[in-house]
Amino acid sequence: MLQPVSTIGHFIHLVGLGPGSPSLLTGETRALLQSGARIIVRTRHHPAIGELDANATWATCDDLDTPAHSQDELSTAIVERVLAAAQHGEVVYAVPGHPLADPTVPALIAAANTSVIAHRVYPALSHVDVAATALGIDPASIQLCDARGARIDAQRPALVTGFKDHDAAASLKARLADIYPADHPVTVLTAASTPQETLSTVTLSAVDPQLVGAADCLYLPPLAPLDDVRRFDGLLYVVERLNGPGGCPWDREQDHHSLRPYLLEESYEALHAIETGDPEAIAEELGDVLFQVLIHAEVAKRQGEFHFADIAERASRKLISRHPHVFGTATASTAEEVARNWEALKQVEKPRTSILDGVPPTLPALAASQSIQGRARRVGFDWPDIEGPLEKLAEEIEEFARADGAGEREDEFGDILFVITNIADHLGIDAEQALRGANEKFRRRFGRVEAMATRDAVDLKELDLAGLDSLWARAKAEEAARDQ
Repeated sequence: MLQPVSTIGHFIHLVGLGPGSPSLLTGETRALLQSGARIIVRTRHHPAIGELDANATWATCDDLDTPAHSQDELSTAIVERVLAAAQHGEVVYAVPGHPLADPTVPALIAAANTSVIAHRVYPALSHVDVAATALGIDPASIQLCDARGARIDAQRPALVTGFKDHDAAASLKARLADIYPADHPVTVLTAASTPQETLSTVTLSAVDPQLVGAADCLYLPPLAPLDDVRRFDGLLYVVERLNGPGGCPWDREQDHHSLRPYLLEESYEALHAIETGDPEAIAEELGDVLFQVLIHAEVAKRQGEFHFADIAERASRKLISRHPHVFGTATASTAEEVARNWEALKQVEKPRTSILDGVPPTLPALAASQSIQGRARRVGFDWPDIEGPLEKLAEEIEEFARADGAGEREDEFGDILFVITNIADHLGIDAEQALRGANEKFRRRFGRVEAMATRDAVDLKELDLAGLDSLWARAKAEEAARDQ
């Protein structure tokens, strides 16, 4: 950890060596490099190093940039070296490009302020200025992106830097493919501001990582909003257009109540896709669910209730507050601990008079029953083992058999279902999912029965129970043979 030092009167000059050619150095920086002051350069691998006075006392930080050092450790080591030099008088710290574009400079400024060392940052040309000139575009319109992971807004011109080798360039290409279409143009700028400067434009799919690894930067022109379909911003634009002036009359007529059945339907379709295990279907159906969230947000904005930003903020703050073991100092080493902490935090955020509060009344009855009983179990209101609910099931079936009248039979039948969901919970079975599976199995097998009846020229309605049982057995046998 850096320790404050008392060195009032000493000075650190923070300068940028520009994007390449020594001709791009500012007059102030050139004068400092030739002033005789002690100089520390971020790296000796820069064309402007040749402008140093032959008799200058200078050192580099290349020896600190090793695989053993993380970026944070490297920055700390460089800051310590520059601060130590400043204790003995003036020091010039020079980095490639603009000084504030190098992560070590802001860290050095913070440390110098703590250590009471005066300092100054000098203006310099950056590779953005040179690239913009080569590309013939306004530098103010460009977003500067780091190849190591900074977010890219595809609807703005992007200049990407920070790739050091073939592997980094290949990783960058994969990340860009998640944002831009395969045929999006990419301009590769190499040897900027030198006689060897080259500009080559290819499609994203044709980008050569070997070429990129040797380049200064990549330029990607912006996507039109309707083409920005691989990011959330593009989807949000589409939904806003549908609900805005000149948009879709149907969308603009909807409200929260009219959209309720679509949210439920799309959620069930997403669940079905998950059950099938088809990745393409899952992606499509989750997209439909996301659209429902966004159209509700547009309805709310139109009615002056809230904006999508409010949805995002509430979700983010809730996730942060309920995961203190990730975003705070709490610990949780198992999923069970996380679940217990989650419930405790929910109780603090939204105190409830009953542990059963919060089970949505709109849940399907089977799922609601399992949720209610699961909550009751958390406070010990349940049988200690599976034998209890199994005995209770036998008792409820007997009561159902003795029931007299439609109302009593319905009541007893409900008790049977309630106990069955308890058994499912004891065994870790999702009762709703289990019943869906049984429904789907019956649908599949009955379809086979219908196909067999058609093939045998048999009318199902004319078959007796034995004939139906025979077809059902054949359908099961065919299914078993297919699954083997």
